[in-house]
Amino acid sequence: MQVENNSYKVDKYDYNLDIEKKIHFSKLIFDNLIWLTTKETAIYLRRSINAVHTLVSRKRLRARKFSNRLYFKKDELDYLIETSQFKGD
Repeated sequence: MQVENNSYKVDKYDYNLDIEKKIHFSKLIFDNLIWLTTKETAIYLRRSINAVHTLVSRKRLRARKFSNRLYFKKDELDYLIETSQFKGD
């Protein structure tokens, strides 16, 4: 299915394939990581960086500090999600 928009054609299926490639690529990135930064944690949990900081300050999410940066263990994030102990705001 092609959609014409302002003198150029966009293939709807190509757009969906691009999204699938990005999702697959992001899964590959996170599969190889043990420790995640705050930004990576926000992307992984599909939250904002501010929401991650809020969860840490409310002690709902455990973080380690190294050189003035917060790091989160991916296995712990997976465990919290799988056991439904992760409660978002």
